[in-house]
Amino acid sequence: MSSKKKLYKYTTLKNVAVRLRDDLNNHYVVLLYAYNGTGKTRLSMEFKDISKKRKKNPVTDTLYYNAYTEDLFHWNNDLENDTQRHLIINRNSQFFEGFKELALEEKIFSFLERYADFDFRIDYDNWTITFNKGEDNNHIKISRGEENIFIWCIFLAIAELAIDDDGSGSHNWVKFIYIDDPISSLDDNNAIGIASDLAKLLKKGKDKIKVVISSHHSLFYNVMYNELKMIEHKSHFLHKNGTEGYILMATNETPFFHHVALLSELKKASESGKVNTYHFNMLRSILEKTSTFFGYDDFSDCISDIEDEVLFSRALNILSHGKYSIYQPVEMNQDNKDLFNKILTTFLGKYEFQLPEVFA
Repeated sequence: MSSKKKLYKYTTLKNVAVRLRDDLNNHYVVLLYAYNGTGKTRLSMEFKDISKKRKKNPVTDTLYYNAYTEDLFHWNNDLENDTQRHLIINRNSQFFEGFKELALEEKIFSFLERYADFDFRIDYDNWTITFNKGEDNNHIKISRGEENIFIWCIFLAIAELAIDDDGSGSHNWVKFIYIDDPISSLDDNNAIGIASDLAKLLKKGKDKIKVVISSHHSLFYNVMYNELKMIEHKSHFLHKNGTEGYILMATNETPFFHHVALLSELKKASESGKVNTYHFNMLRSILEKTSTFFGYDDFSDCISDIEDEVLFSRALNILSHGKYSIYQPVEMNQDNKDLFNKILTTFLGKYEFQLPEVFA
């Protein structure tokens, strides 16, 4: 018999951030799984602002990686000559404190060579970065995925500095590290590599700097969970509680169950009649994972009991490949709602997932 999950309800992300800091009083790492659109990035900013914006003795104590970190870099594509392309560094951020004096190229490259085959050069006078592949291929424009990898490696180098700091260095102010989704635009192989390398670094800093890691990426989350089993950590699932705030559920006993919560979200959308375009993406994702689990050749095998299975699978295929944003939802027309409801009902009838009351 499974024990009842502990769940906590919060009205604001600031309340959740306070809870995470409280968890870190007794744990070295907190792992947080949440869907995109839940507010993970905003939560990371609330977490660092707790100490930075307090009325008495405000301090900066959190080194963070999130979408804002990636925005500290932007491209100059040399539109006039198309030859001197380079990445510009926002030198005003505390993130780069001591960056010039420490000359981190070697440390950055030691991480980068694990994931990519390009080289780089940092111009500390102009605060720019150029990239190359071989002697004759200079000032190249790297891909978005490669750019994300490179920025992540800079963060790892700085995080390692903070972990190794004996209290007298440039990053002795770091008491917490908060990492939100470092694996956007990466394939599964790099996601596994990044999770494993990050876990090694965090184990190195055990009991020195406390860490929060949030992600929507199931593979990355699971690798982190398994890698950190041997050190003191806590795991949560963060879920929106309708319009009332947020639910935080401990997941230490069952580290990964987001598919159940995802199905609950789809079921609520079906019952309310508020089916948006992105719900088809969510439904397809569930069908694909289920078909892989059972060894089926195609996700349509999961709805093989439905009338006009081929027609419905084609429709689902088309509808789930549109550029549908969860941030700007568009409600489906009634015909597509009926199609969504038919597929979901058939699927839930065939695979009897237990949908917990917490998501009702």
